[in-house]
Amino acid sequence: MDGDALNVEHEQSLGEWLEKLAEEIIAGKRLSRDEAIALTNIEGEENILLLCAAADKVRQACCGNTVDLCSIVNIKSGNCSENCGFCSQSVHHPGNDSPVYGLKSKEEILAQAKAAEAAGAKRFCLVSQGRGIKYNSPKSTEFENILETVRQIIAETNIKPCCALGEVTAEQAEALKDAGVTRYNHNLEASENFYSQIVTTHTWQDRVETVKNLKAAGIQACTGGIIGMGESWSDRVDLALALRELQVESVPINLLNPRQGTPLGDRTKLDYIEALKAIAIFRLILPEQILRYAGGREAVMGELQAMGLKAGINAMLIGHYLTTIGQPPEQDHAMLEKLGLQGGEAPIPQNS
Repeated sequence: MDGDALNVEHEQSLGEWLEKLAEEIIAGKRLSRDEAIALTNIEGEENILLLCAAADKVRQACCGNTVDLCSIVNIKSGNCSENCGFCSQSVHHPGNDSPVYGLKSKEEILAQAKAAEAAGAKRFCLVSQGRGIKYNSPKSTEFENILETVRQIIAETNIKPCCALGEVTAEQAEALKDAGVTRYNHNLEASENFYSQIVTTHTWQDRVETVKNLKAAGIQACTGGIIGMGESWSDRVDLALALRELQVESVPINLLNPRQGTPLGDRTKLDYIEALKAIAIFRLILPEQILRYAGGREAVMGELQAMGLKAGINAMLIGHYLTTIGQPPEQDHAMLEKLGLQGGEAPIPQNS
C-alpha cells in the first residue's frame, strides 16, 4: 500500500479498500511507516469518516465493547522545574489561575479515590508535578508517603491506584510494583523529532528510559501524547510507532486545549475532524492497545465526543483533569449507554 492506493475514483472504493485493510489488521497485519503515512493523505470529512469506520471495526474486533474508565488527581501542583510548552504548571511560564500547592495528605487523596470509585472509575491515578521522584532530595519523604497512600487506597477501596510521578529509576519502579501499582502514566507527548520544540529541560529519551524501567518491573505503561501542538502528520505517525515498539498497554490521546500564559496558549484549537482522523490512524497502528480519550476531549470535540468512541477510542478519563474541568461522570456514562458500550476495564494487549 502506498500513496497511490488512496487515489480511488469513488467513495465506495475507498470504503471497500479501508474495510479490507481493517480485516487484514484484525488478522494480524501491522502497518509499516509508509503504510501509516499513506493513511494521513486521506482528506475530506466523508472520507475521514470512512477511515473512522475502519478503525471502529478494528476496535470492536480487537478490544470489544468495554470502555476503560479511570480518574486522575493532582496530588502536587505548580512550580514545576520543567518547561513543557503545553503545561500551565511550569515555573517557566505559570498559566493563568494554575493552582500551586505541595503534596496532599493521604486522607485527602484517599477521599478523592473513594469519590472516583463512586463515579464509576476503575482506576485512579496519582499525578505529581516535577521532572520525577528520581531527582528528589535524599531527605525527601514524598515517595514513601505516596507508596503508603497507594497501599491505603488498595486496603480501603476496590479502585486500582496508578501513578504519574515523572521519571523513576529501576529501583523506584520495583518499589511501586511492590506497593501495588500495576499501571504508571508517563507520556512521550510527541515524536522524538518534534520533542525539542516543546520541551528543552529534559529529552525524549529520558522519557523512554522511564517507560523501559516500568516495563522491566512488570508495571503496565500508560504512555501517549498530545495532538495539536504544531506537529506534522509524520510526527503523529512516528509517535504511534514508537508506542508500538515500546509495547505500551494504554495510550492516552490528549487533544491540546491551549492554556493562556503558556507558549502554546495561542495555538488554534484542533478541528474535530482532524482529531478523529488522528484517533483512527492511532487505532489502525495500535489495534490492541487501550486508546484513551484524555485531556481536551470536551474542549475539542464538544457535543461530538461520541464520534471518537466510534473512531477507535476504548477508554476515557472521567471527572476533572489536572488544570481543567471535565464534564460530569453521569454524562459520560449516558454517552456510553447510548452507544451500546459499557464502562469497566478494557483488555490488556496480548503482545505486552
